[in-house]
Amino acid sequence: MDEPDGLFDTPVDTPGKPAPRTGAGSLAGNTHSSAPLAVRMRPRTLDELVGQAQLRAPGSPLRQLIEGDQSMSLLLWGPPGTGKTTIAAILSQQTDRRFVEVSAVSAGVKEVRAAIDGARSELVNAGRETVLFVDEVHRFSKAQQDALLPGVENRWVTLVAATTENPFFSVISPLLSRSLLLRLESLTDDDVRRVLDDALGDERGLGGRFTVEPEALDHLVRLAGGDARRSLTYLEAATGAALARGSDVVDLSVAETAVDQAAVRYDRQGDQHYDVTSAFIKSIRGSDADAAMHYLARMMEAGEDPRFIARRLVILASEDIGLADPTALTTAVAAAQAVQLIGMPEASFNLAHATIALAVAPKSNAVTLALAAATADVRAGKIGPVPSHLRDAHYSGAKKLGHGATYKYSHDEPYGVAEQQYAPDVVLDRDYYRPTSLGAEAHVKERWERIRRLIRGS
Repeated sequence: MDEPDGLFDTPVDTPGKPAPRTGAGSLAGNTHSSAPLAVRMRPRTLDELVGQAQLRAPGSPLRQLIEGDQSMSLLLWGPPGTGKTTIAAILSQQTDRRFVEVSAVSAGVKEVRAAIDGARSELVNAGRETVLFVDEVHRFSKAQQDALLPGVENRWVTLVAATTENPFFSVISPLLSRSLLLRLESLTDDDVRRVLDDALGDERGLGGRFTVEPEALDHLVRLAGGDARRSLTYLEAATGAALARGSDVVDLSVAETAVDQAAVRYDRQGDQHYDVTSAFIKSIRGSDADAAMHYLARMMEAGEDPRFIARRLVILASEDIGLADPTALTTAVAAAQAVQLIGMPEASFNLAHATIALAVAPKSNAVTLALAAATADVRAGKIGPVPSHLRDAHYSGAKKLGHGATYKYSHDEPYGVAEQQYAPDVVLDRDYYRPTSLGAEAHVKERWERIRRLIRGS
């Protein structure tokens, strides 16, 4: 969820049913001194937004929408803390539109229709447009999403819907087709560092009253995991802990105590990144599931990009397991897709699932060696002509050249295997794939040896 539960809800007479939050710029307006640091430091303009350079670029759809005061509904898709709610507030403020917020966690069809009816009334009676912000739109049922369509279709509202999940799976097609989809990326470490530096110096934030030592700042950046709001929450906790000790300096021990998490010595661009990743892969290859889980936990706790971990697992499934366990690649790809679909922290279960499955799977590098041997021959120039019976015979004149003339259709042959030459003469005697007797590859080895004898007539 892009905001803490209930932060912008207001009570109404119906128990458990918060009213839509209204008022131009209401999200950015809550800047009193007791408001959370993340709220006080919310960007007020598109230029103040950190990260998302592709959305802030001159001429970009978002900039045209805000600066050109156009009416167009948006679907904002991205991880938590990347600026989805902030963009909605900026859109409302900079275009002087009325702002209404509906949370998909608590609102039903009735609340959605009431918000749209109110927007239509405001447009007709006062000529003022409304930005309707729907947080976590993926939590809406089909009926609830359908209720949004009249307002979007008739432009009674400028819908800004935020989701952390893939909208192609979670948002109905009519709503997708009527909205501009903008993809937000996790902030980089440098982006998060800038957010923290701004908060430390800005009068809306901490106004220069605290000093954060470099090691402590690095720790907070790592823990943020590309989430600006989380980084500010941690900074606020750390400065509060320092203040409780009668100090205005946040060192590493204060930061560790404040967020109740020890610093993980890990640099995503340095030696630790490569060393821990190497140990992770080698532990899985060595079938030590416990060691692999240790390194996985270190990477995740340090805020490593989960997509990077997933990619390494997909590679390893073919490189080190191959046909010894044909399900390994399927498992790894499923975990990678889950990371994209679900996001962190929930996708950590999928990564752990794949890590253990690949660690305990039988191992074979026969696929890797086959590729390496074939590639070496090609690079050495062993690329002889394709046998004439295998060449394309579909174009005019091909048969006159003898293309495909003696080709044997495999499905017409006994066992579905035809005895004929497939490889060029120059590599006819090469055995690239040499399966092991490990796991399921033992059965592959037996079948491959039989097939090879049939193909080559030996």
